[in-house]
Amino acid sequence: MNQSKNNLKKFYALFFLAALSLAGGLSYYASSSPDGLEKVAEDEGFLESAQDSALSNSPLADYGLVGLDSERLSVGIAGVVGVVATAVIALALFTLIKKRS
Repeated sequence: MNQSKNNLKKFYALFFLAALSLAGGLSYYASSSPDGLEKVAEDEGFLESAQDSALSNSPLADYGLVGLDSERLSVGIAGVVGVVATAVIALALFTLIKKRS
């Protein structure tokens, strides 16, 4: 049973490292084309009436880190921050769920 837990921990660690690598290294190469909602708004003619969200001035707005001159570095760091934030939130939720069981 202990070996099984160790293998599971290794799997999670490798998965996390792979996610960090992909987010940090490959996110720069993601498409810069509009997403589906933005494309429909553009096609239907109501994109101009869209308003910025309350977080539009946040440090990670628009998939980059504000203040960095290097777009590649900016997008990579934003991707890594996103993966880490998602992992922390998931770990906290899973810990709470496990305690309640």
